[in-house]
Amino acid sequence: MASHYDHYDYPSYWIGREYEHKCEELAISRFLQKCQNIKNALDIGCGYGRLTKVYLHRVKKAYLSDPSAKLLARARKELSRSRKITFVHSCLTNLKHQIPNVKFDLVFFVRVMHHMPDYKEAIGEISRFINNRGFLILEIPNKRHFKAVVQQVLCGNFTYPLDISPKDIRCTQNIKENSIPFVNYHPDVVIRNLKDRGYKIIEVRSVSNLRLSYLKGIFPVESLLSIEEKIQVFLGRFFFGPSIFILAQKG
Repeated sequence: MASHYDHYDYPSYWIGREYEHKCEELAISRFLQKCQNIKNALDIGCGYGRLTKVYLHRVKKAYLSDPSAKLLARARKELSRSRKITFVHSCLTNLKHQIPNVKFDLVFFVRVMHHMPDYKEAIGEISRFINNRGFLILEIPNKRHFKAVVQQVLCGNFTYPLDISPKDIRCTQNIKENSIPFVNYHPDVVIRNLKDRGYKIIEVRSVSNLRLSYLKGIFPVESLLSIEEKIQVFLGRFFFGPSIFILAQKG
């Protein structure tokens, strides 16, 4: 099973993005404080295990799944000392055949939804793996983040903040048309779909709110993070940042 990420140096993408990485660790660690009775977890689209160490100490068993054999091999190497982990080489739609009879207390779906052309189908596939009263940590690539809204309004598109349709950004970033989908979503429609499926939204966080090159060039990462920690929940009310993290409970 070939994957786009078998031919892309994804770990190198995170070089110089320590701020963004730590912002995501911050959001997840705060979510975990609100999750009770977690025995096992499933990380769908785990990549090379970038975020695994944030939650591994909280669970007795973790399944790490990714369609890229290359990234899973890197994760195995990085996390080889842990006996808690089972690695699963699978895309989302085939995962039900790889682990057909396992339910989880906690499921992660972070930095994956932007590759899903149909978010409803993706949430449906994810939901089959979550126990009743289990938790979902979901990252939404935010179509209506502050910078995007300002840019669109300045171009005369005054209805952009109200447009709930997905936005495939391949056409705006000179990405080849036959490449992997890269879709941003309006958080309202994703949250509404979760609620329609019986999920309770526990917390919403706006993540990487200070992701500006000139800020990262002036201030040390720890200074930016100290501000980030104070504003994630507040700005989550307005879907301010480029990534919206959701903690939801099923049932």
